[in-house]
Amino acid sequence: MLAAIDQGLIYAVLALGVFLTFRILNFADLTVDASFTTGGGTAAVLIVNGVSPYVATCAGLLAGAVAGGITAFLHVVCRIDPLLASILTMLGLYSINLRIMGGPNIPLLNRASVFSQLSQQRLIGTGVSVALLALLALLLKLALDWFLATDFGLAVMATGDNPAMAASFGVNSAFTKLVALMLANGLAGLCGALMAQYSGFADIGGGTGLILVGLASVILGNALLGTRYMFLTTLGVVVGSVAYRLVIFFALKTPFLKAQDMKVISAVIVVIALVVSQSKRVRELVGRLGLHRSRDDLPEPMTVVPNPFSPMASIDSTAFVATTVSGEGGAASRQTATRSSFDSVTLPDEQTHPVLAQAKPEGQSGKEAES
Repeated sequence: MLAAIDQGLIYAVLALGVFLTFRILNFADLTVDASFTTGGGTAAVLIVNGVSPYVATCAGLLAGAVAGGITAFLHVVCRIDPLLASILTMLGLYSINLRIMGGPNIPLLNRASVFSQLSQQRLIGTGVSVALLALLALLLKLALDWFLATDFGLAVMATGDNPAMAASFGVNSAFTKLVALMLANGLAGLCGALMAQYSGFADIGGGTGLILVGLASVILGNALLGTRYMFLTTLGVVVGSVAYRLVIFFALKTPFLKAQDMKVISAVIVVIALVVSQSKRVRELVGRLGLHRSRDDLPEPMTVVPNPFSPMASIDSTAFVATTVSGEGGAASRQTATRSSFDSVTLPDEQTHPVLAQAKPEGQSGKEAES
């Protein structure tokens, strides 16, 4: 089981990239199926030729980023639909990956890798390897949190939420899509490089269907930890990746399922996760059990936070600050608080406001002017 957790933590790197494209950028990117193989094949070829495994791993990350850049070029410059652009890149990369690898498979047995020390001391699939891989996944998760908290990261989020609105505020949507896609597929390439060294080989079909792995991790993570805070959302992606691998592990333990059924199991898990995540009762149950929702003075989820780019941002923020949850009051108390905040907005006095004072006819009161 610890080996399954190891794999789940490695695939969490891929899941973070899928989260960036599908949830943040709102871009249906299937390139990860091929960029995973590109990163693994590049790292395997360099390791076979005597290059340091750490340098080879970084090269795998860069190779995956280049693959994402191709998809961004097809979409931004050539004006091709996002889904079709990623499919075209995925198909083209199959031949390119064969060129890079020189064959359908590259064995890495008895070759130096980033896991060589752990392998020599028989620590693969133990608590030590789990701790080290968890540390790596946590560092990448924190790096992604930091990126999304920067001005450019907020621009990426704005582009995914409303490209037209982001462009009207001066955001270069083409550049944000390019960087986000390169970063996401760079994480996929890094995952491929690590997985090739962990499993001891790189295969041309190793990335087939991995988009399901990423989506299942994101969906499971959001269902387990919610989407109230970005910190918990990205942490849920890592937890969801591990949970997905554990489900696969226990499913393959059943006598009537075999290793060749793993793709079917993956599809079924995604379907179940999608159906369950859309259930209102399940969402209410998760909301009651979630530790981050146990306090009454916490704000509403991110989906109802006032949009800072809105022209009505000042009024929205006033209503939002006045909105409180009083335990059993629920939605009714929140609506009452919101209405009271709007009712408490003071209109400018016509006697003190210079524009209204000039507009009022001389010798007439406010009521006489209105009549």
